[in-house]
Amino acid sequence: MSFEIVRYDVRHQDAVVDLWEKCGLIIPQNDPVEDIQKKLDFQPDLFFVALLDERVIGSVMAGYDGHRGWLNYLAVLPPFQKRGYGRRLVKKAIVELKRIGCLKLNLQVRRSNASAVEFYRHLGFEEEDRISFGMRFRRRIIE
Repeated sequence: MSFEIVRYDVRHQDAVVDLWEKCGLIIPQNDPVEDIQKKLDFQPDLFFVALLDERVIGSVMAGYDGHRGWLNYLAVLPPFQKRGYGRRLVKKAIVELKRIGCLKLNLQVRRSNASAVEFYRHLGFEEEDRISFGMRFRRRIIE
């Protein structure tokens, strides 16, 4: 079997959306096609897909704001999980982030996603004493 991690290309879109659906990453307030387009508009070189025999089996979006890096949409199709593909996607993101000067990596995981929490702990991520805040601009504007 041939495994490789490549930069996202538009020909991967349908497979990536399907991957995210199968991994439970799509929530009602997020449009995956819109999220992909926004990534292509900003730091597209930090969006990767994992291919096994040219089939999309995984993805990761990384970002860098000049201070710290972020991981989003890390996913591996369920039949291919626990085989090291997720680890390799995270490693690829870290290598690319370090290449552009990033010194710290953050990510957010839903507390209810126990398998993801365990996965990241196994990779050496540590839970930090932080409170995560968010604001959806479509719904609320500060006056």
